[in-house]
Amino acid sequence: MSEPLRRIFERLIVNTGPISVAHYMAESNARYYDSRDPLGRDGDFVTAPEISQMFGELLGLWLADLWIRAGRPSPVHYVELGPGRGTLARDALKAARRFGLETRPHFVEASTALKGAQLELHPDAFWHSDLSTLPTNGPLLIIANEFIDALPVRQIVRAANGWRERMVGLVDGALTPVVGDRPMDSAVPSEFGDAPEGAIIETCPAAAAVIYEVAGRLANQGGAALFIDYGHAEPTLGSTLQAVRAHRMVDPFAAPGEADLTAHVDFAALAAIAQSRGVRWLGTVEQGRFLRLLGIEARADALIASAPEQADAVIAARDRLIGEGQMGALFKVMGLAAAHWPDGAGF
Repeated sequence: MSEPLRRIFERLIVNTGPISVAHYMAESNARYYDSRDPLGRDGDFVTAPEISQMFGELLGLWLADLWIRAGRPSPVHYVELGPGRGTLARDALKAARRFGLETRPHFVEASTALKGAQLELHPDAFWHSDLSTLPTNGPLLIIANEFIDALPVRQIVRAANGWRERMVGLVDGALTPVVGDRPMDSAVPSEFGDAPEGAIIETCPAAAAVIYEVAGRLANQGGAALFIDYGHAEPTLGSTLQAVRAHRMVDPFAAPGEADLTAHVDFAALAAIAQSRGVRWLGTVEQGRFLRLLGIEARADALIASAPEQADAVIAARDRLIGEGQMGALFKVMGLAAAHWPDGAGF
């Protein structure tokens, strides 16, 4: 059995001083995802593809529609970042095949536990540890659902003597956020220059790197991408770091490696990076609006008509995906497309 991550952090902090929030989050999630399947009722959280087949089906139709209007290029590659159990890919590719889009999935996945689940549903898939080995011989159709939110964020806090990096230290034996010594004023966007003491800014260099690579691929190879996550459409202040365990919010510093750590996605920052690479930003909209425009209500009606005994379950799943007080408003969908590709529905 591996040494508890908490002990490793404690020893590191005692020997070298506080560690960054980004370091803490990266190591915690690496341990967490490599040691378990976190999804489903018996796991720690449930994602949209596990709630209903409608989610994956509609994303598959979105990709197929775009591919058809782009002239049905071949070869074309379906790519999913952080594909969970492979449920979304199963439903999306099944829907896309009805319109002639036949392609084997490429999964970017680091979790050994989840690779096993993906293999059961997709024995023909290709696996990649990062984006660098994705195919270069055709357009990419990329989906990333609840992928960016798990990437480590860097936090900068306004202290009495200026902006400093927020760190994780030991206070009375407990892992606790503390203010670091290194000045960070040059890293603060101008719009937050007058923020009050205690204000926190989050940046996500790992997310920026992913978008930079994806946008470059789309610009060079063609294709489109959907990024679906909870977050904000415009930059905001405050810590959004949170932890989920057994479907409950818990202290993110209490048990590193034993809970899913996430932070809200800054979609405005990611859109700006993508556009700087020469791809088109199709928009960032609420998940509820996106799925409604793609026809989730009509799809739900069709499922109920074919299986009336499942009506309550279908309605509950639909409402969870698009409801204002559930996933419909909190989750956002950002679309990107190569300059010469058509616009996508839903934006």
